[in-house]
Amino acid sequence: MKRREFFTNSLAVAGTMAVGGTSPSLLSAEPQNAPEFRTLPGLTKYVADFIMNTKYEDIPADVLELGRKSILDGFGLALAGSVSEMGPLVRQYLGNMASSGAKASIIGSGMKVPARFAALANGIFIHADDYDDTQLSVAADRIYGLLTHPTVPVLPPVFALAELNRYSGRELTVAYHVGVEVECKIAEAISPRHYGDGFHTTGTIGAFGSVAACAKLLRLNEKQLLIAIGIAASEAGGLRNNFGSMTKPFHAGRAAESGVVAADLASMGWTASEEILEARNGWFHAAGGGFDPGAIMNRLGKPWTFKDPGVSIKPFPSGSLTHPAMGEMLRLVTANNIRPADVEKVDMGGNSGMMVALLHHRPTDALQGKFSMEFCMAILILQRKAGLTEFTDPIVRRADVQEMLRKVNFYVDPEAEKAGLNKMTSILRIHLKDGRIISGRAEFAKGHPSNPMSYEEEADKFRGCAEFAKWPSAKAETVIQLMKTFDSLPDIGRIAAALTL
Repeated sequence: MKRREFFTNSLAVAGTMAVGGTSPSLLSAEPQNAPEFRTLPGLTKYVADFIMNTKYEDIPADVLELGRKSILDGFGLALAGSVSEMGPLVRQYLGNMASSGAKASIIGSGMKVPARFAALANGIFIHADDYDDTQLSVAADRIYGLLTHPTVPVLPPVFALAELNRYSGRELTVAYHVGVEVECKIAEAISPRHYGDGFHTTGTIGAFGSVAACAKLLRLNEKQLLIAIGIAASEAGGLRNNFGSMTKPFHAGRAAESGVVAADLASMGWTASEEILEARNGWFHAAGGGFDPGAIMNRLGKPWTFKDPGVSIKPFPSGSLTHPAMGEMLRLVTANNIRPADVEKVDMGGNSGMMVALLHHRPTDALQGKFSMEFCMAILILQRKAGLTEFTDPIVRRADVQEMLRKVNFYVDPEAEKAGLNKMTSILRIHLKDGRIISGRAEFAKGHPSNPMSYEEEADKFRGCAEFAKWPSAKAETVIQLMKTFDSLPDIGRIAAALTL
């Protein structure tokens, strides 16, 4: 059965249930329309075996290099996120959990808390500004990889556990790559219905990346690993209706925390399903209604996701679907010296997936502005830059910004739609008051594998995040230099010291 046909059948079952109510035939243990679903026994075991058996030597050198950039990216974003409006709330919430015996650091502070809470805090911080890396897609029916952010659910828990147990940079690196790989392949496999029906994949699928990384670092045996995956599946959560609020970063933080909890419980003898991915009442069926076995079985590390299709590092602190248009708008405004007073109207055409995700057309705060194509276009016309300082509440609410964003017509363009949901085709037409129309088109943004950031460019992004957090420049430079030889560090204590007070 073809991939698209299988998903169609899965959706048909869901639709029949919605129309027909609680039909006994549909709720029985032998549903007639899903025989394909039960043909992959051993999937959870396959994932567990990959986690358990993967060695540092199995990871290609170019994949390791790409991972180092994303890890540096994550550390910088945690510093920036620590001074977001969520920072004081997170520290207030975790204040009573800090103790002299706790050893896991909250980045950007001097607080030490148990590992699970450090993972929660640092996960929230990394995702606070929506500036973190993004999974790409290998199939046209996937909205840009289902918009999973690979690093944020995985780096915080392994950083916390590595600091707690004085693990080496190499040990952290292996666990990080295993976690990202499991997370991204599960995202590729699940039916697009999962995202389309409102789940936020960084929160849901991110929990699997976190538990994979934690289980690897803690050296769980196979039975413990199967159980840890089963626990994490029940912890996974996150709904896209919370985009544009503090709860979107909370999804990422909870996913990061979930892996620590699941791995700890499994190591103590907790029980859970040992076939949670493939079971009839398990993850893929309940969360997506179906999945593509060929996208995950025998595919982990073949190729590594960092290598193909790749992971994109963000050039702007907003939803990734805005970035090609933003890069092209900045180019057009600069090349043509377009002044705000010159602009009559802007047409920005994208695909339906972009329209669904960028849902705030009249944003009133910075979090909404991150998911507003209209704001992203307006701020570049007005200020020719869109960094952390531009995505703030006062700027979003400014009268000239609100006036300009109302001139932006964000719509579904048939040409962009035809290009596929896995792309971010953006078609721009800037209508000037003198009658001229300035046109442009972009498929990808800076940071995409087709136009990657070098290590030095990522280091500059890290410096910008550190400066935004008013972090000491000497400490920032220490992190940048240590990350160049991260895999050879005997433990990650020096990096932890440079990221904390």
